[in-house]
Amino acid sequence: MITLLEILLVCLIGSSILFYLTCALFTHQFFTPVTQSDDLMNCAPPPVSILVPVCGLDSGAWDNWSAFCRQKYLDNEVLFGVTDPHDPAIPVLQKVVATYADRARLFYGLEPRGINYKDSNLSYLLEEARHEVIIFADSDIRVHEDYIQTVTAPLSDEKVGLVTCAFIGYHPQSLGAALASAGRCFDFIPSLLIARVLDQGLRCAVGATIATRKTTLASFGGLHFNRIGSDYNLGKRAAQAGYRIELSRYVLESDTGLESVNQVFQRELRWARTIRFNRGIQYYSMMCCYGTVYCLPLLLLAGGEQWAIALCVTTFIIRYLQSLVAIRSMKCPDLLAWLWILPLRDLLNLIIWAMGAFGQGVYWRGRQLRVEADGLITQWE
Repeated sequence: MITLLEILLVCLIGSSILFYLTCALFTHQFFTPVTQSDDLMNCAPPPVSILVPVCGLDSGAWDNWSAFCRQKYLDNEVLFGVTDPHDPAIPVLQKVVATYADRARLFYGLEPRGINYKDSNLSYLLEEARHEVIIFADSDIRVHEDYIQTVTAPLSDEKVGLVTCAFIGYHPQSLGAALASAGRCFDFIPSLLIARVLDQGLRCAVGATIATRKTTLASFGGLHFNRIGSDYNLGKRAAQAGYRIELSRYVLESDTGLESVNQVFQRELRWARTIRFNRGIQYYSMMCCYGTVYCLPLLLLAGGEQWAIALCVTTFIIRYLQSLVAIRSMKCPDLLAWLWILPLRDLLNLIIWAMGAFGQGVYWRGRQLRVEADGLITQWE
């Protein structure tokens, strides 16, 4: 006789299968090449300021920061900002600025204007930026030479308020880095595409890259210095102001380096609690996305019944096929060698979701912070 718990697990697994199939469909559709309109390609490119807040010296920093300065673009500048005047990144940034003196500038010792040091940093760079079109870019991404042209092109449409990009570690070198890359490729980006459809347009932004205009940013309130997930909130406020948010098909390369599993866990727990405070009750619907993890307890409760085995095998096949669709669509073949970690990735997803469902503490760049209503943050005491 099937118990209520078995019925619950079957329902959760069934909804997860639907989730995996939807992820595969939307991922394939979004990344299928489209022809760019002639009007978009023939627009005269505006001058652009790239604003890069820096905290700490990540692996591959020189290559990451130099790439911003080697753009095949007619008129652009790159502004680097550092809060701590003793940050180990400063000597490397000084070398970058000396090498690309015609387009790069460095500002450091920027006194924090709030709890969110990243947005405080950006506010200083925004004041120094010479151009109307701006790009907020994370310091741990590596871009191609056509980065500026690609991410700013949609802004030729005045209805577009923000353009944002997702990111993946294309070449993970450790278990932690592979878990991070798999999470972004197999789960985060497909989920973002689902939210884009359910919300009838993207209503958030991803901090790795946000392209906009100064006047547009000011029209919906500008930067907030005491909010976690400010990138998410920027997109939400832009959408509320009537702007369209464009998700670029250009998936950035994130330098995951040799980060540990604990570093991945701490960062993604921060993201989970950020999502909870921004999405509210919708956060709890994510419990229907972890079908592979629910398979083991179902098999134990069902005593190895054939129907349970068949359902679990089907779940794993669909999950792996969905992951393969993501790898192919986002062109990250190095993740094929790490497919064996998928059950571990899914277990980690469930643990992070469960822990993100309660609690207010987050660990961010060496600081312990408390998240409060609507994503406001305070220093943990």
